[in-house]
Amino acid sequence: MKFTTQNPEKSLHLVSLGCTKNLVDSEIMLGKLKEYKISDDATNADVLIVNTCGFIDSAKEESINTILDLHDQRKEESVLVVAGCLTQRYQEELQKEIPEVDIFTGVGDYDKIDELVNEKRSAFTNQVFLASDTNERVITGSSYHAYVKLSEGCNQSCSFCAIPSFKGKLHSRTLQSLVKEVSSLVAKGYTDFTFISQDSSSFLRDLGHKDGLEQLISEVEKVAGIKTARILYLYPSTTTLALIDKIADSKIFQNYFDMPLQHITPSMLKIMKRGKGVEKLIELMDHMKSKPNSFVRTTFIAGHPGETQEDHDALCKYIEEYKFDRANVFSYSTEEGTAAAKSDMLIDQETIDNRAEEIGEIIAKTTQESLEAEIGKTFEVYIDGESDEHEFLLSARKTTWAPDIDGEIYINDNELYDENNPEQLAFGKIYTVRVTELSGDKLLATVIK
Repeated sequence: MKFTTQNPEKSLHLVSLGCTKNLVDSEIMLGKLKEYKISDDATNADVLIVNTCGFIDSAKEESINTILDLHDQRKEESVLVVAGCLTQRYQEELQKEIPEVDIFTGVGDYDKIDELVNEKRSAFTNQVFLASDTNERVITGSSYHAYVKLSEGCNQSCSFCAIPSFKGKLHSRTLQSLVKEVSSLVAKGYTDFTFISQDSSSFLRDLGHKDGLEQLISEVEKVAGIKTARILYLYPSTTTLALIDKIADSKIFQNYFDMPLQHITPSMLKIMKRGKGVEKLIELMDHMKSKPNSFVRTTFIAGHPGETQEDHDALCKYIEEYKFDRANVFSYSTEEGTAAAKSDMLIDQETIDNRAEEIGEIIAKTTQESLEAEIGKTFEVYIDGESDEHEFLLSARKTTWAPDIDGEIYINDNELYDENNPEQLAFGKIYTVRVTELSGDKLLATVIK
């Protein structure tokens, strides 16, 4: 995602790669560099920043290519800064292999980025940066929605994931800090919130509370002015039936359940070190689905070491039968330092890709079915602005859905409009719509209230 505004004396071009957690860190950097005007034009920017992702091979490759592309575009005397997960994970290698970069920093110095730029020096603080309510952010991409990061690090030990090796153990923000930040954002006009972390359902466990998310829901509900909210990245072993009930009973938090499953067979969950058994996992998933107007999202990994054809077939069958509203599949990627990387049960790349493709086809079908089920229904949406498809179509998002990842609704009619009393639809506001049809992967809807 690229960020834009207008240009003055000193300009800044920032590219944030990877997840929304990275995006929050990028927004904090923008907040520390407010004296710079943000620019779309990399060729004329005085400072260029890439906030990198180091999760899997494709993300690493994208990060490297972005760094090199920006270097090729930059003007003389500009400062090129590379921050984030990739630099934290491979700091020595990158400093050696990419001398074109002026400043390297990892995941511990986002709040010191102004000092690093001014002094033109690199820094790698050992401790991971944990945002607080005192960190001013420049929210990007929306005038009404903001992401709020709950914690850093992760206490899980998934076989395929290297994140704990450079992000460390779980460090939760205090509930008070989060409430202060949300209240401050509401005062600035933000009404829709998405709460994120590496393992959101473990929030506050490092501070001695097993019901951290339930406490968060209770406290956020007390903040006047919030219209909607949702939580991303629940983890199987730390999600409870009580938490699902708490979300479903909330008037603010949507029945949005995002739990990356990765697999479903007992043998693979054991190999992947994914916590609770299959029976408990299925109980959780069925409980989510049972809630009114529930929306369930997940991710899977295809071709993890040790996955048999029988495991793959069982996973495909489960995906077909459960019918997730949205899902993603990743081809297994060997990450150094992980348990899976040491396995003697590696699967050849062709098989991995074939399995990922098969799962992808099933997901495409279930996603289409989820969208088709919306035809004829009425529900609330946020109107974001004009669509990229056509000047006469407005872009909207169902209030349940998370931004950017769950889809887009085109508004092609407005029953509120009257020639004698024309009703202008306001961006960032909630309207009730009736879905009339599905065109490709886009729902078409009419505003009725």
